[in-house]
Parts: sequence; C-alpha cells; structure tokens
Amino acid sequence: MTPPRTGPTPAATAAPAFPADFLWGAATAAYQIEGAVDVDGRTPSIWDTFSRTPGRTAGGDTGDRATEHYHRYRQDVRLMSELGLGAYRFSVSWPRVQPTGRGPAVERGLDFYRRLVDELLEHGIEPAVTLYHWDLPQDLEDIGGWPNRNTAERFADYATLVAEALGDRVGIWTTLNEPWCSAFLGYGSGVHAPGRADWTAALRAAHHLNLGHGRAVEALRAALPRQARIAVSLNLHEVRPLTGSAADREAARRIDAVGNRVFTGPMLDGEYPADLLLDTARLVDWGELIHEGDLATIARPIDVLGVNYYNPTVASALPEGPAPGAATASDAGHGDGAQSPFAGCADVLFHRAPGPRTEMGWPIDPTGLTDLLLRLHREHPGLPLMVTENGAAFDDRVTPEGAVHDPQRIDYLRGHLDAVRGAIAAGVDVRGYFLWSLMDNFEWAYGYGKRFGLYYVDYDTQARTAKDSARWYAEVIRRNALPDPGA
Repeated sequence: MTPPRTGPTPAATAAPAFPADFLWGAATAAYQIEGAVDVDGRTPSIWDTFSRTPGRTAGGDTGDRATEHYHRYRQDVRLMSELGLGAYRFSVSWPRVQPTGRGPAVERGLDFYRRLVDELLEHGIEPAVTLYHWDLPQDLEDIGGWPNRNTAERFADYATLVAEALGDRVGIWTTLNEPWCSAFLGYGSGVHAPGRADWTAALRAAHHLNLGHGRAVEALRAALPRQARIAVSLNLHEVRPLTGSAADREAARRIDAVGNRVFTGPMLDGEYPADLLLDTARLVDWGELIHEGDLATIARPIDVLGVNYYNPTVASALPEGPAPGAATASDAGHGDGAQSPFAGCADVLFHRAPGPRTEMGWPIDPTGLTDLLLRLHREHPGLPLMVTENGAAFDDRVTPEGAVHDPQRIDYLRGHLDAVRGAIAAGVDVRGYFLWSLMDNFEWAYGYGKRFGLYYVDYDTQARTAKDSARWYAEVIRRNALPDPGA
C-alpha cells in the first residue's frame, strides 16, 4: 500500500531496451472470443446463464457469437504472426472440454485446442494456456459452485485432462485468471456470473479457488514435462490511502487484505494473513473452512506469478458527512448500487483520482504498475513475474478510409511499458508482457460496448481491422524497445 503520487516512473529511462529474452504477447479469454457455445458437445457455463438473464449485461449481450474465434482461429493466428507475437495467452473453456465438470473429456472440444496450438507453433508463437478464465460449467454451479469444496477437486481433474492433451506442445500453464473476480464479483457483489451477492459465499469461494489452484499445480506437475512453467494470474490491487491519516491507512489495509493477501498469503506464504482472518471472522468460520493440509497444497511452488494491472485503487475511511468525489465500496468501478465486492468493507470509500480515464472510467496511472511490481519483488524475492494483462478500452471508430486511429491507447501502452521497464531497471525480474487484448470482444457485463483490442472487430461482419496501436505494438516487439516519442 503506497500513497498516491505523480511524476515519472522511477528509473524509467535507465534501460533503453527490454531484456533480450523478454516475452511479448497478447491475451484473450475463451468465452469472450470463441462463440460456438453449443458446438461439438459444449454445454452452458455460468456466463452463458448469466448473460442470458435479463438485466445482467449491457444491452442483453451474450457471448453466443463473440468474435467467432472457434471458426476463425487460423485468421486470428495470422494476425498474431503479423504483430510478431512471441506468445499468445488463451484460456480453455472448461464446459467445452468437460461439459458437466466431471468425467472424461470430450475429444471434439480438446481437438479445437489441439488445432489452435498446432497453428500457433507453425507460426512460431508460443502457446500459453490458462485453465480457468471464469467459465465454470453450469452443472457445477448448480451443485454449489466455488463455495462448494468439491469444485476444487473437480478443477484438478479437469487440469489433468487438458495437460495430458496439450502438455507435449505447451510450455506455459496458468491455473486461474483473477480469482478475486471469480470470488468477489461473482459471489460477493453479484455483478459477474453466477450473480450471487453473499459475502460468506465469496470468502468460501476464495478459499476453494486457492485450493483448486494448489490441486491443479499438483496435477500439472504430475502430467507435464519437467521444463513446463506453471503460473497463476492475479489482478492485484495497488491500494493507496487517500491521505496519511491513521483512519485512511487502516481502510487501505483492509482492502489490501481482502483484495490481495487473501490470495498471495496462502499461495506464496503458506498462510492466510492474521488481519484478514480477524477482519472477516464474523462472515465465515475459517476453522471449519480450512481443512488439514489445505495450506500446504495451496502453497505448492509456482514458476511465475502473473500480474494483471489496469489502475490503482485509492481508499479512505468513511467520513462523518458526505465525501465529494467518493464512492462506497459498492461502487468501486464494479457496478452501481451493487453490494460491495470487498467482503466486510462496505464502509470504505473509493476515490476517483483526477486525470485522464479510459472508456471504462478507470484512471490512467502507470506508476501503480511499477509500485505493484516493486512491492512483489520486495515481498517475494526470487519469484519471476510476468505482466499477463494490461490494456485499455477507448471509444474506437473506423474512419471512412477504413482506419482506426487510437492515439490514447498508444499513450497508455507507452506509459505502462515504460513502467515495466522502470521496474526491471530497479531489479525486478519481469519476464514478459501480455497485452489485453488481441481483439475487441465480449467485455463481460459491459457487453460489446467496450473495446480493448489491438484489432477492431465489426461484430456484424466479424471483419478485423488493425488499429494504429497494433502497428505501434508490432514495432515495440520488433525493436524490443519503446519507439521514440512521436513514433
């Protein structure tokens, strides 16, 4: 937790280029791009159910068609090759591979990922698999979902199926993407699938996601070649107190506990932080929830920690009167009027920092990324890091000439890549950067109204158009360095 600051990133100009073996990539998620939701044996996930429920997504949008990547993957891999990507991070759809979340794999579902991996390798692009990016089979949600301990065991079985199918050709494996969102937006605020609003369920889900991660690491170690690298991707909050007051620092500590250390504690340190357990004791019986051996399982060593970053979080204590420019934890950028996703922190206020914002309303502040990487380096020395998501949505439009000019995204990426370079110059072991996202796609509860992609997608025709940022990023990759300002 660090106080807000402005100004240049520390040591940002100390290294003109990135390390020679730095891995440049882009990322996507299955439900956001694949479409083909009822093809080759796939059954509904919680996001199919959620998005088809009236009022849950903007405009009633669903991922039924998305960007038709399931049928257009060869075209999309060619786009990756044109960018010069060294790696492509994609997720496997659990209900496409194991429709009920139990039993044998559906080979037709696995065959899609086999074809995708082969296509990537043919173009010299390293495949990086994420096992879970939020699309729990609806059948498992119907019997309790992530608040049910059994889901962690089912996840390990699924991990084995995918590893046995792809492990001979895939060297980078991520267990979970942003388990904070799965637990606290899915079960705490209810603004993500499955749409429950129950803090106790959210905390139970967090523990079982941790346990599922540990079980999956064990399964992957057993099934994969020794040289495979195993990771988890966390959307860690760079939490900053509004002021230096004791009350604001305490508010930031509470958010840090339930926003970050609920995962980093057991995964990286082998225990839940004492302050988190105390803060949430009235919501969940941790003694009943944590079984003997759980913490050792959750703390199975990983090879890389994935870091997803978009913006910092500024928090304060609830004042006696209204606080101009502040929002309660129920707002916090996760849905107006929803219950707070931060369990037990409904009285914490979040503040919208001044300055430019993305189309999501998120502040643009690259210093938060450097501060977050430096903190992880201090607290977990020796653990390699990789930025597995970073990017921005803007109001992109196609010109009459067929171009998409997005200078704001280029500025955003330049600032955040400079922040990564500054962290590396300060001694942080950052191995790579995956831009979010390869193409515009279904942006969860926001539907198709928010565009994060390097490629503009016309959702009527499915035509892909390279934005200016795509050409800029390709030049970064070619140089392994940031182009001169103005380039």
